[in-house]
Amino acid sequence: MNSHILTNCRIVTPTENFLGSVVIDNGIITDVIKDKKYQNAIDLKEQWLIPGIIDIHSDYLEKEIHPRPSAEFPVPFAMHFMDARAAACGITTLFSAISFSHDSMKSRNFEEAIVLSKMIDEASSNLLIRHYIHARLDPNTDEVLNHLQAMKNLHNLKIVVFNENIPGQRQFPMERVIEMRSRSLGISKEDALVLITKFIEEKSKINHRNAIQNAFAGMVPLGSHDDTNITHVDEALHYGATLSEMPTTIEAARRAKELGMFVCMGAPNYYRGGSHCGNLSCIDTIKENLVDILCSDYHFPTMLGSLVKMLLEGYDPSYAVNLMTKNPADYLNMTQIGSIEVGKTADLVSFDVFNDYGAVTNAFVNGQLKYATNYASSLVEEALQVECQC
Repeated sequence: MNSHILTNCRIVTPTENFLGSVVIDNGIITDVIKDKKYQNAIDLKEQWLIPGIIDIHSDYLEKEIHPRPSAEFPVPFAMHFMDARAAACGITTLFSAISFSHDSMKSRNFEEAIVLSKMIDEASSNLLIRHYIHARLDPNTDEVLNHLQAMKNLHNLKIVVFNENIPGQRQFPMERVIEMRSRSLGISKEDALVLITKFIEEKSKINHRNAIQNAFAGMVPLGSHDDTNITHVDEALHYGATLSEMPTTIEAARRAKELGMFVCMGAPNYYRGGSHCGNLSCIDTIKENLVDILCSDYHFPTMLGSLVKMLLEGYDPSYAVNLMTKNPADYLNMTQIGSIEVGKTADLVSFDVFNDYGAVTNAFVNGQLKYATNYASSLVEEALQVECQC
């Protein structure tokens, strides 16, 4: 049965929060009622009820495929366990970030990235939550032109982000790049510098952002990754980007907001109190009201963890929840999900707060129960046996 009532829960809508009930009919929210508790319904015992979290950028799939550099597991196997972990963390819509590049120093080229994406497409149909592909696309290689059509044919490709790989630019300073390449290739720093200098010269002559923009116009939203200065942001906007993803400086974040772009930061950055690699602090960026979206980046639990942290720090619940639900839905133009409102799809998550973190008790996708803890499942399963009466 896909029609039921969630009652006695603290509901967070885009503008307010209150105790009440949500009525679901055939996977759609048909009523949201304040201060009313139903009998013969799923009693959430005053737990929080929020829209399912929309995670627009996750690197987690790589960890499931390659938990160790020399250990590889099949994609369907990896997807199954990533899917369960995401649901347990309150994520009901997940975008796996896949790098599309022609950098010989990276582990995966364009052809391999397309094969991986097709395997994700195939594995997604039998999983708990919604799965999509976030393409981190290198615009500084001629090879991109040979693969745009194949990328457009990927069923679940829903985000394309300019991901410039010119060493010494954006996130990684030259000293760090030299150290990384020296270590990974087993060569001296001097030889690494020669190799990198040649690579920079070749890359800097190529910019296919315009071709990428034309290929995906009207199909998927565009973004830009690791913007470091105003020029980066201006260039991204010029080529159709509406998202500045993980800007590395406050100047870049300010410019993106000034231009009306969405700004996305990593939830691990907020939850930990700063960037693990010394870049812009998410806390500082939120304090300036520059952040629109939080993503899990590399750690699923910090999405709900950051939400609870914000609640405990006194942020308005609607503001905090919108960062990971309504706002990403707006950026993606997936406005059928992302909020608890009449007429919206019933992607919903309930949770309790324990020891200053959020513990998911139930996750619904299209109104169907996809995940429940032992504590919650007995209550929900019992209630679902009863015909709901509004």
